Amino acid sequence: MLDVKDAAITPNSHGDDYVDPITADPREFAAKVNAWVPHDIVLKDAWFPLAHSFAVTKKPIRRAIYSQPYFLWREGDTAIAAEFHPSEGMTGTKSAYSDAVGRYPVIEKYGYAWCWFGNPANAAPEHIPSLPYLPEDGGLPMHMLGTVRFDCTAPLSLENLIDLTHADFLHADVVGDEKMDKETVEVFHDSETITMVRTCVNKSVAPIMKIFGGVKADVQQVRQVIRIYLRSHAAIAYGRFSPGDNVQLFHPCVPETRDRTRLDYAMNTSNVKKTNFFRYLMPKASYKVSRQDSFMTSPQSPRYMQPEKRKDLHSPLDEAGQKYRVLMLALAERQARGDFAYRDNVSADCSEIIGYDGK
Repeated sequence: MLDVKDAAITPNSHGDDYVDPITADPREFAAKVNAWVPHDIVLKDAWFPLAHSFAVTKKPIRRAIYSQPYFLWREGDTAIAAEFHPSEGMTGTKSAYSDAVGRYPVIEKYGYAWCWFGNPANAAPEHIPSLPYLPEDGGLPMHMLGTVRFDCTAPLSLENLIDLTHADFLHADVVGDEKMDKETVEVFHDSETITMVRTCVNKSVAPIMKIFGGVKADVQQVRQVIRIYLRSHAAIAYGRFSPGDNVQLFHPCVPETRDRTRLDYAMNTSNVKKTNFFRYLMPKASYKVSRQDSFMTSPQSPRYMQPEKRKDLHSPLDEAGQKYRVLMLALAERQARGDFAYRDNVSADCSEIIGYDGK
């Protein structure tokens, strides 16, 4: 049984002229869903977690956001981000994304070097997303961190991710199959985020927990959450399994180009007992899961960039994905009109909505 609910998160700073693109006009909503071309979306004035903090050293490393080059290194303990390699200086034409000497705004938080993509004058710490289960000063052990890549556009990867039901089929050998007594799905949104909450009653135990996590039962009570910060192309995945352990994953999809995505993930399993092998194995399962995701999304990605006779069909279970599309398009349209302001506070603690209790 599947129950679907929806609610718009109470806005913090919407003006009277704001129109929710999801509830405004059903016909326009459907048109936008079917007009989706994820490669055409480039959102600016956002913080992107370009590298784990440990990767930023005195030796410069190169990253990119939509092919815009970012070089990162340290001067003392301070992380620096610039358009140009420090040994070369400003040898090319400076873009509008950096300051007078070619440097970008950069902030270290949650164990990442966050770099600003957009007008440097608009960079503000309060636009960094809330990640309640990652320590603000970083410091997670290396076995909880990793990097994978997808040969697909970042919005497509996130659209796949927000449909939590896909895991029962694509990742059944890790998180369990579709067998359960009841399932409830809720979708929440504001102008900057979308959140899907899935509650499962008596769901088949996740194989990785049964084999390596010490779970002896045949079924679990499960609450899974995906929350996407639209501009930063970043998601938090939070799962509560009883019996079992919580899964606390940060899943940032940095668009290196329009069709290649870098994922420097962090999975905080500090809540799991040190004697439980699940603590060390679960973060590494990301490599297997990412290959399974890439198997599905990589062939899809180029098809959006060429004429296609087949329709992009949907089912009622695609509710969260359809709303993700419309919210992304609405942001892109607003930015095309020159409006880059944040209408909702992405740094506000989201613990309550994802169900995080600090453990």
